[in-house]
Amino acid sequence: MRYVILMITLLLASCQAKEEEDHAHDANGGHAVEIEEFPSVDATVWTDKTELFVEFPALVVGGTSRFAAHFTIMDRHQPVREGSLTVSLIKGENGIRNSVDAPDSPGIFKPSLQPREAGIYQLVFELETPSITDKIVIQGVTVYASMEDAANDLNTAETDDGSITFLKEQAWKIDFQTAKVVEKEIYQTIPTSGRWKVSPSDYQTLIAPNSGKINFSSNNLNEGMKVQKGQVLMSVSSAELTSNNLSAEIQKARAAYEQASQEYERKKQLFESKIVPKAEFELVEQKYLVAKSTYETLNAGYSSGGKQILAPFEGYVKSIAVDNGSFVSEGASLVTITSHKTSLLEVQISPSYATQLQNIHDIYYQTRSDHWSGLKATTGKVLSVGKEVESDQPLLSVFAEINDVVEMPEGSFTEVQLAFGHPKLAAVIPQSALLEDYGNYSVIVELSGESFERRPVGIGRRNGEEVEILEGVQLGEVVVTRGAYQVKMASMSGQAPAHGHEH
Repeated sequence: MRYVILMITLLLASCQAKEEEDHAHDANGGHAVEIEEFPSVDATVWTDKTELFVEFPALVVGGTSRFAAHFTIMDRHQPVREGSLTVSLIKGENGIRNSVDAPDSPGIFKPSLQPREAGIYQLVFELETPSITDKIVIQGVTVYASMEDAANDLNTAETDDGSITFLKEQAWKIDFQTAKVVEKEIYQTIPTSGRWKVSPSDYQTLIAPNSGKINFSSNNLNEGMKVQKGQVLMSVSSAELTSNNLSAEIQKARAAYEQASQEYERKKQLFESKIVPKAEFELVEQKYLVAKSTYETLNAGYSSGGKQILAPFEGYVKSIAVDNGSFVSEGASLVTITSHKTSLLEVQISPSYATQLQNIHDIYYQTRSDHWSGLKATTGKVLSVGKEVESDQPLLSVFAEINDVVEMPEGSFTEVQLAFGHPKLAAVIPQSALLEDYGNYSVIVELSGESFERRPVGIGRRNGEEVEILEGVQLGEVVVTRGAYQVKMASMSGQAPAHGHEH
């Protein structure tokens, strides 16, 4: 279900001769009412798809009001650059509408309406783009009988409310994002750290099939190198595997395999015809299988350069245990390959939390700097929880399997939060919205599309990327999660443009 937050503020714009289309006129073409200032209205509406910030002169019978409708795509906070917009003024079953086929400039549509009758209306905006369809309804919009009525009804005295002006055109040019204050379940957490490891099931160590000299397949064989399944990594050559001897051994094994295969097929037919006993057939079958295995093993991966060592799957070189040109014995470790499909997270925690560890709900971790994820979101799982400590290691270990793309190197540490117990419903915001000054926290609240306020907040529990707000903001309000610093600096510069700017 979509829910909408609507804020309307009253602003003033000078009435200039060039803007006569925006005002009502008398029979002689002059202003119907002589007033020094003409009130304008702005409104901000958030949906799950877009943010609409619209500015327009107060609606007056007979006058043409031109809208500046700013549309922002919510999930990436970028202006709508294409598509059409229809604005309708509806009362009961009657109404008027106007459509524009494209924005005048990125993010800004400028339709116009000329009301014919005073009253209370719905103002409806219908956006159609190749990727987004959205409908926004603003209730209780007044159409005035005259400009004098509009001026008298609306408080035209401009006051400094201490808010920060930050234009949509400014926000669209930087890394900017907002989020609503929502109600969610949040758990108690234990803040600690963890260490990234490769899951034992996720790597394979290749060993030397025979004694001999190591020859790397390329000069750039290094740890961390990406490899493909079947890629030649190195070879092991020895005096027993010279080209002449190798060729002779392969030919000998092939001849034995072909002879055993022919005998196997002949005995199989005789056995199926019940001419030879089962024991005689099984003896021939066993000789055939041995000959086949000997030939395939000897032939596979061997060349004039020795026995080739191939990557068993697509992945990365985890470690290399030998040097190029060195001599190894049969069975020696050569190279370890890892797929990095799963990672192992080892978390160490004080034994004082042993009771809480019996009821772990989730584990939050960072796969890269400032990017939180969790076990439940990625279908990971807790593998084990330590039950005892050692004298040289006075901490309990918790191991978790991580089905996530971990960008941190193996062996590195990451921030971890262990969630436990029972959750509570609370107002939460992304942790990235917090501004901290000497232990005091604040957020930038979006009052309307181009009006912001810095507000101190009290925080509670943290669950990965989310933090509980105890005071300072209300459910449904919108906070800045990226770009808050730029808004803060705008408030300190004293150069922020005034509300009601022209587009």
